[in-house]
Amino acid sequence: MRAPWHLWLIGSVTLIWNSFGALDHVMTQIEYEPYMSQFTEAQLAYFQAFPTWVQASWAMAVWSSVAGSALLLARSRFAGAAFGISIIAMAATFVHNFILADVTMSELMGPVAAGFSAMIVVVAVLLWLYARTMRQRGVLT
Repeated sequence: MRAPWHLWLIGSVTLIWNSFGALDHVMTQIEYEPYMSQFTEAQLAYFQAFPTWVQASWAMAVWSSVAGSALLLARSRFAGAAFGISIIAMAATFVHNFILADVTMSELMGPVAAGFSAMIVVVAVLLWLYARTMRQRGVLT
């Protein structure tokens, strides 16, 4: 079956979107000074205090999203699974960031952080649903 035009559009746009998350993750992990200089001391301390399990779930969320978009473009049936893994990992990360952390992300960065995080989850769920639909229609094999 020929891939519909929207698969290429959605796959390409979301690969770029998810790559921004990957760039943020890498720059934060390697503590790239020009990138990190945009954060306050309190924000830097917040990121540096992430427990190992949060670091792992954040990495899993980011990189499985990138993989999901790449797999979508490759027309792989595993795109939906990658997006599903990303959603689960995001949920774990957000539980820490907004509930379990001593200082929550909302307290540190305000309501915009919660809104942006919610938007990330909505996009991920929509991508999972899209990949699932494309697989059911025989576009992803």
